[in-house]
Amino acid sequence: MSEPTLVMAREGRAGTLLMNRPKALNALDQGMIRAFQAALDAWRDDPSVALVVLEGAGGRAFCAGGDVRAVRQAAVDGDRAPVRAFFTEEYAVNEGIARFPKPWVSLIDGVCMGGGIGLAIHNGPRVVTEHALLAMPETAIALFPDVGTSHVLPRLPGALGAWLALTGARMTGADNVHCGFATHYVLRESLPALRAALVETGDAAVVERFTAPLPEPSFAAHRGAIDRCFSQPTVLGIVHALEADGSEWAMAQVAILRRMSPTSLCVSLELLRRAALLDLRGALDEELHLTEGVVHDHPDFREGVRSVLVDKDGAPHWSPRTLEEVDPQAVQALFR
Repeated sequence: MSEPTLVMAREGRAGTLLMNRPKALNALDQGMIRAFQAALDAWRDDPSVALVVLEGAGGRAFCAGGDVRAVRQAAVDGDRAPVRAFFTEEYAVNEGIARFPKPWVSLIDGVCMGGGIGLAIHNGPRVVTEHALLAMPETAIALFPDVGTSHVLPRLPGALGAWLALTGARMTGADNVHCGFATHYVLRESLPALRAALVETGDAAVVERFTAPLPEPSFAAHRGAIDRCFSQPTVLGIVHALEADGSEWAMAQVAILRRMSPTSLCVSLELLRRAALLDLRGALDEELHLTEGVVHDHPDFREGVRSVLVDKDGAPHWSPRTLEEVDPQAVQALFR
């Protein structure tokens, strides 16, 4: 028999969850999402479970996101039902974690992207090691920041949320605490002892005993430019502000943005603007509506996943090709 893709157990005072698809960097498939829902249902009112500890197997990743290749294939096949089921059930888990009445302790060591962030960001503590690597790389595949991150990103300090959402910038180690994705910085060598303490005590506050000194953020030198440029109301405005800045860092951001799906960039910024005014439930509803048009009715998602994850040629053919050609009304039409 094959091993379960989500290993669910009770240890001491804790419910423990191990994402167990190491060869796929623990990417979420439908079976894992349903297993998460089962854990939420089983442990919500169980007095023997004081908290949940969530980890990823294999030593390389916490969770590299959702299985977007399967979503793309369904879109290519014109099959809307499995796509809607995947996102509906995934977003229900995200909201369930947020509403879970006990600490949901994520031990993030290695890669954590997209859907993996959605499993951690809505509860806590959120622990990262020096080997953690977090990112929301959706614009590279012409999706948008989802799993409730559209609610979280606008609430990060300054314009960090827009910068992370549009560029897919990868945040390592302590950077995640500085930007607000994580709450605690713990060295990898301390994780086994931290896990043992959580299981033994059922007290999330023990995380404090294992924290390491927090290094300065790697983006500190660029923080002023991030806030100044990425607070512009349009993506083209952001590009023009970066070009006016003219620094090596700013021009590197321009190059990154010019590689992403132009439509996805505009959709993502509009989503953040809207979700800044919504609660988590409202943001998730907005995201779910967007999946219909973005996944099925616009060619960029299928092309982006092909380029990055299927053929891996890194040469997407976006439609339209440039930010200057994006029709603002077409972007607005994708929203409710």
